[in-house]
Amino acid sequence: MVARAPASKMDRKEADERLLVEAAQQDPARFAELYDLHFEQVYAFIARRMGNRAQAEDLTSDVFHKALANLRGFEWRGAPFTAWLLRIAANAIADHAKRAGKELFVADPPEVLVKPAGEGLEDSARLFRLVEELPAEQRRVIAMRFAEEKSVAEIAKELGRSGGAVKQLQFRGLKALRQRLDKTQRTQKTNRRKQ
Repeated sequence: MVARAPASKMDRKEADERLLVEAAQQDPARFAELYDLHFEQVYAFIARRMGNRAQAEDLTSDVFHKALANLRGFEWRGAPFTAWLLRIAANAIADHAKRAGKELFVADPPEVLVKPAGEGLEDSARLFRLVEELPAEQRRVIAMRFAEEKSVAEIAKELGRSGGAVKQLQFRGLKALRQRLDKTQRTQKTNRRKQ
């Protein structure tokens, strides 16, 4: 059984989202708010089906580019904006599979009112976004160290830095990520309490 929020909260949330969409249709610069609101869910949807982080990131980017390009044509038809984004994502996954010559099962987008499975993927998406906000050198060291699984010595050699400098950049980057992650978790808890 699907637990639904009281109608007044759902109506308010839908109305708020509708205002954001209308604002973005008038001024494409306002699309960033919709991107921030829906990035994690779209990324998680794609990542569950792709199994490859780099491809999932690329397709997520493509989905938001397509959404922005076609935003003026979006019309409210009783489904939330997220459903439209997930349909674009499902089509992007299918197109990718055709290009790659693979058969890939792409289910219909899940009902938006249901918390999607794979919260770990949403956490990964959130972490990915936070890493992208780090200063360039910290971001590069974190990516090389944890995504590419390179040693401190390998990174130091590639960047032309000392091992100590790489460790310091890694330490600062991880500290900043921890602080930002704590902040986003506190914000989410506060938002859940308000609902």
